[in-house]
Amino acid sequence: MTVLADDHTKMTDSELIQRCQLGDESSFRLVYQRYRHKVRATLFKLCGQEILDDLTQEVFLKAWKALPKLRESRYFSTWLYRICWNVACDRRKQLAKIRRDKKTLYQYAPEVVLDQGQLLQMHYQEIVQQGLQNLKMDHRVVLVLHDLEDLPQKEIAEILSIPVGTVKSRLFNARKAMRKFLEHQGVKI
Repeated sequence: MTVLADDHTKMTDSELIQRCQLGDESSFRLVYQRYRHKVRATLFKLCGQEILDDLTQEVFLKAWKALPKLRESRYFSTWLYRICWNVACDRRKQLAKIRRDKKTLYQYAPEVVLDQGQLLQMHYQEIVQQGLQNLKMDHRVVLVLHDLEDLPQKEIAEILSIPVGTVKSRLFNARKAMRKFLEHQGVKI
């Protein structure tokens, strides 16, 4: 069973997922195209730039392998974010081990000539990324999913398997910590 590329805009996620569960690889390619930017953006905000492509591929590989076990195809996006969260947690554990083993990580960036506006934009993006990295992972994931990915609190609660009240509390504390960090960096909010 193969889906024509022209038909994908008409198909719901649920229909595509059902086709994927029957082994239709072309439908999964369409699912990948629909979700890759969201998954990539979420992983970037949770884990940073390093090996972002690998982490994104890992999420979709795990999703493909586990799709037959997904009972409700209408909950695919929540389920996919849960896989994304698990991959991000695994990566954080790997990084913690590397830091313990090596004590220091080095990053080298190529020299690039940028104008002042680009530099300022990159500076603010870097500060926000540093702020996210300074948050506890429990707070960071809630802030990323809610404020940056625009997911509703109820869906975040389902993704993380926590009560909605806990999502609200973590979101409040994450915003407070982020605001404090940004103010300490000289960013006026």
